[in-house]
Amino acid sequence: MKIERVNSEIAKILTEVIGEDIKDPRVSECKMLTIMSVDTSADLGVALVFVSVMDGDPEAVIEGLNAAKGYLRNALFKRMKIRTVPELKFLLDTSVDYGFKIDKILQQLKKEEASD
Repeated sequence: MKIERVNSEIAKILTEVIGEDIKDPRVSECKMLTIMSVDTSADLGVALVFVSVMDGDPEAVIEGLNAAKGYLRNALFKRMKIRTVPELKFLLDTSVDYGFKIDKILQQLKKEEASD
């Protein structure tokens, strides 16, 4: 199975399981949690899961997900057709926030140019 397909399948399954099964309030109270990408090592040893959090405390959400990674890994094992399920590491993806900052700066520059 190609790594790209593994990454895609992991993201799909984690999205479903996190949305349906995780009861940890740090995670379940977050209404806008998105798995942005998954980067699995070639040996399937580790999967870095990049998560975007739009509401709630991002650090608390990441802590909650990392606390549930054993459960999530077990869910992946049951649903995927691979022998080795990677160790999961959840990380905060800040690219969306960075994009909003850049957009805000560009809008500010436009306003300043228009007023000159």
